[in-house]
Amino acid sequence: MAAADRSSSIVEYFGGEAGYRCGYCKNVTGNLSHGMWAHSMTVQDYQDLIDRGWRRSGKYVYKPIMNQTCCPQYTIRCRPLHFQPSKSHKKVLKKMLKFLAKGDSSKVAGDVTEEPMDSHREDAVACSFVLKNESDISQSELKPLSVEEMERVETEDNNEEEEMKKEVTMKKVESEPPQTCVDKDSAGSSERSDSAKLVHTTPKPGKGADLSKPPCRKAKDIRKERKLHKLLQNQPHTVEGSPSQVEPPVLLYQNSKSKANQPKSLEDFIFVSLPDDATHHLEVRVVRSSPPSCQFKATFQESYQVYKRYQMAIHKDPPDKPTISQGQYRPSDLLCPETYVWVPIEQCLPTLEHSKYCRFNQDLKAVDEGCIKELGRVRVLHKRTVIPYSMYKKRRKGPSDEASVQQYASLVGQTCSERMLLFRN
Repeated sequence: MAAADRSSSIVEYFGGEAGYRCGYCKNVTGNLSHGMWAHSMTVQDYQDLIDRGWRRSGKYVYKPIMNQTCCPQYTIRCRPLHFQPSKSHKKVLKKMLKFLAKGDSSKVAGDVTEEPMDSHREDAVACSFVLKNESDISQSELKPLSVEEMERVETEDNNEEEEMKKEVTMKKVESEPPQTCVDKDSAGSSERSDSAKLVHTTPKPGKGADLSKPPCRKAKDIRKERKLHKLLQNQPHTVEGSPSQVEPPVLLYQNSKSKANQPKSLEDFIFVSLPDDATHHLEVRVVRSSPPSCQFKATFQESYQVYKRYQMAIHKDPPDKPTISQGQYRPSDLLCPETYVWVPIEQCLPTLEHSKYCRFNQDLKAVDEGCIKELGRVRVLHKRTVIPYSMYKKRRKGPSDEASVQQYASLVGQTCSERMLLFRN
């Protein structure tokens, strides 16, 4: 036996089978949940209760009866240490960095919120011609074509079309397998077919591909070759005669590509080095929130008001009511209401489209690992004394309350039932 201390959670279980008015769908008796009053609650106990589907409103802690209530309330979590910014998040961060660097937040043509066009620029350079916008061409550069020039252009177009058809036929003949000649003096030997003649036809001067020059290559292949060449130059030289120490070029390129394709973290966007002549500066500090430091206490209300004004001004939302399109943070998980394991939200959404109540754990043999196993070890606070339920049960006078204690312990789990104090008169 021991006296109750202030570091323990003290709860008073109410049960709750009757229906109440739902705050979501306004059903008069559709809200079904179990509840208890928390006279005191530690952070660890509250976290463990959340991991079993509990939630709170003030000091009232409740757990919806998920398979019976009109509006099931699933527990969702976002792991901040594994946060992955979405495309829209990156756009906001880039816009903020532009404001810090240049002091300009107005949206103009070619804003940073649009996708970069670097790949298209590289393609243009690789093809060895200059892109020129229509707006950049002056009227003096536009010259009307004469009748003779128009006829010449049309003739060249027709000739080019004929040459293209011949080239296609030529490639088709080359791709066909060779046929065995049965009789040299056959009718086919006296006169070659038209397709055979096309095989040996050489293009006219100025027409078709120039065979003296290498074939055209894609800009994508050229960029890959440049990157591979750069990697080979940066690779440290080894002693002659030890080729095993040299990493193969293809493997070297693949390794560098896999590293480059890794998604950037939130820190990569926030802690970007700004130019020396930046208009504004951003200072990021990490402050302790539990227990709250003096800096956290001094800036908490101000930070919350900034967030509140942002929600109302940008997203046109009422205070403290974010919408679904906002809260899209990855990775996010939903809590399985039967086995209390976290499941990625992408796996849960298709199931929720068909039914409002779902078991997210796909393993049908899985059970609640934290279920109550020994009811006698539940901690009870009776007359300011902490005793196990097995001892309290022997001392209790009057009707048995074992069914109520059993329900309480099954909902909070074995761990919390042995750590929290269940208040008994």
